[in-house]
Amino acid sequence: MTELRWTWLIARKDLNLEFRAGGRLLSMIAFVVLAGFLFGFALDKGQVPGRAVVASLTWLTVLFASTAGAGRIFDTEEEDGAFRHVLLTPVSRRAVFLGKTVANLALTWLITALSFIALTSFLGVRTSGSLAAHAAIFLPGTIGLSATATFFGRMSRHSNLGDSLLPVLTFPLLAPLVFFGATASARVFMALPWDEISSLVRLLWAFAIGSVAVGAVLFHHVTDE
Repeated sequence: MTELRWTWLIARKDLNLEFRAGGRLLSMIAFVVLAGFLFGFALDKGQVPGRAVVASLTWLTVLFASTAGAGRIFDTEEEDGAFRHVLLTPVSRRAVFLGKTVANLALTWLITALSFIALTSFLGVRTSGSLAAHAAIFLPGTIGLSATATFFGRMSRHSNLGDSLLPVLTFPLLAPLVFFGATASARVFMALPWDEISSLVRLLWAFAIGSVAVGAVLFHHVTDE
């Protein structure tokens, strides 16, 4: 069985468990909706138009919602020792990492779409620019975010601090991603030409590819004891 096949099976299994349990997904959705609701009330639209801050708030909401408890994707297998059994199979550590990343990525895409809809609605942003341009920006951003969160989510499982350690590990590394992503999204909201956005998207793709590559190579260091 090819590595790509193993990656898909691991991702599908994790997504089935996530949607069957629903706890983490529901908490992420609740966080996004409440964040949009509170931002909508906290922002004085007479002084600061929603269009000026919606890009930054969307990226921050996605960051907080997706990294909060990203390591929990390992918890179900850890409880009954199944993850150790997975490591004893011929499945490569790289396939395990990629499968877990794909599962986290699918949830992050869902949260990203919901964050975008919630924040533009609550902040009263009527013209959001090209949806295709927004998708082209969020795609590499969420890949880099999911790969980083998966790698350090596994690392946090080895600490007594658990989920509280994950933001400490990931936020400094994800700061450039949020900056480039929010800047690019803001330019789409301002209807600027793609030529002024494409350089930022290339940086996001570089971060995404680097995160996936580094995580795939080093993942065995945070799994093998």
